[in-house]
Amino acid sequence: MLPDSEEAVAAAVDVLRVGGLVAIPTETVYGLAADASNRRAVRRVFAVKGRPADHPLIVHLGAREQLRRWAGSVPPVAERLADAFWPGPLTLVLPRATGVLDEVTGGRPTVALRVPDQPLVLRILARFGGAIAAPSANRFGRVSPTRAGHVVADLGGDVDLVLDAGPCPVGLESTIVEVADDQLRVLRPGVLTAAEIARVAGREVHEDPGGPARAPGMLASHYAPAARVVLVRAAEAVPAVEGLLAAGRSVAVLAETLPPGLPEGTVALEPVGDATGYARHLYDRLREADRLGVDVVVAVVPAPTGAGVAVLDRLRRAAGPTAGG
Repeated sequence: MLPDSEEAVAAAVDVLRVGGLVAIPTETVYGLAADASNRRAVRRVFAVKGRPADHPLIVHLGAREQLRRWAGSVPPVAERLADAFWPGPLTLVLPRATGVLDEVTGGRPTVALRVPDQPLVLRILARFGGAIAAPSANRFGRVSPTRAGHVVADLGGDVDLVLDAGPCPVGLESTIVEVADDQLRVLRPGVLTAAEIARVAGREVHEDPGGPARAPGMLASHYAPAARVVLVRAAEAVPAVEGLLAAGRSVAVLAETLPPGLPEGTVALEPVGDATGYARHLYDRLREADRLGVDVVVAVVPAPTGAGVAVLDRLRRAAGPTAGG
């Protein structure tokens, strides 16, 4: 594991150039990066993660100016969004350029692109000179990593190099927006909201995720800890915990502010404060619950506004019908 340094930049570029895998920090989550033009390296990403081959990867670019190398066409509205939000947690889904690997796109005619807002990764991309395909650096379907230690715990020696730039400041994956026929559709919500995108675009943004293979992270069950996740409103938290404890389950509570009156024996995870804090700390708290070995996480849902929309999306998938253990 290497901290942010010029040594880390050089080592990462060396690994990428020979088709290796590098766990990189971004502002959203840690990614498992490979040379996006190297078919064998990209296939290894899928193998290490256990990811279905039809699930597209996000291609991370070093600069806004590289957009047209990877997109076959770029409508003016996509140009405006890139100008406004890159580097940053926005992924644009656009028609793919000739030569983009099927392995990167999941065989789809589109490609997902973004410029990450992380200085270390931007230095790596600048020196590397190409683009990197980088899904989250964890086993498929599990909780995304927001610290380098999470990557090591999940993937161990399956990664050639792990870089450490501390905890990710955003904490949730990027907002994914498909630009098709001059229409905008949010395929995956993130902390960058549909309202913010609509203001820059000057038009309506549809929230239409479509099928599970249309964009990364769209399975009904995803981002799941080993513990079962139960979603409640604040007023329902104490009765839910009491019932689970009475049934012999160990229970942790995750909330912006802990509900008063939690019964003795409840594991109180550190409160996240507000919707932005919920986004930043959600995955860290779910991993903490697993480290503590609890059976159930009772998560008090945030209001469905702002960053709360993305948090609620991730919580629902973490609590999906086949999630947890």
